[in-house]
Amino acid sequence: MAGDLTLYGALTRLVPTTENDLELLASWFSNSDFVEHWGGVPLSRREVAEKYVGRRRPHVESFLILAQGTAVGYAQYWHADATEGGIDMVLTSGARGRGLGPDAALALVTYLCLARGWRRVTVDPEASDLRAVQAWEKAGFQHLAREGRNLLMEWRPEE
Repeated sequence: MAGDLTLYGALTRLVPTTENDLELLASWFSNSDFVEHWGGVPLSRREVAEKYVGRRRPHVESFLILAQGTAVGYAQYWHADATEGGIDMVLTSGARGRGLGPDAALALVTYLCLARGWRRVTVDPEASDLRAVQAWEKAGFQHLAREGRNLLMEWRPEE
C-alpha cells in the first residue's frame, strides 16, 4: 500500500524503502550504535533485505526518514488490526536531538489516523533509552505500562 506514498512532516519526509536502499540500510543496521536500542545486535545484509526494504508489505510498511533531502533514519508501521498497530523508528546518531524523531512520528501517526482510520498507535521503547522516550512524549505518546525492559506508550487521535 505504501509503495509510492510519501509522508511529510515539518522537518522530515518519509519515503517507502525499496531494494535500492539495501546498501544504505545494511550499513546502518550493521552499526552497533544504530542498533543499540533496536535489538542491540548488528544485522547481516540478508536480515536487512528480508525485513527493511519493503518485502514484508502490506503487513509492515517501511520508510526512510529524510531531513533536507538526506536519509537520517528508518521507520516502519505494522498492523495489529484494521484500527490500530504500532510504529518503530531509529535515527542515525548525527540526526538525534534535532526534533526529527518527533516530527517523523507525527507525520506517521497523522497518516495512520486520518488516512487509514487508526484509533490507536503504540510504541515500545526501551525504558533506559531516555532520548527515545522523550521524543515519543514530544510527539504526543502517553505512557501505559512497563513490559520488562520496555515501556508501552500509545497515541490516540483527539476525539
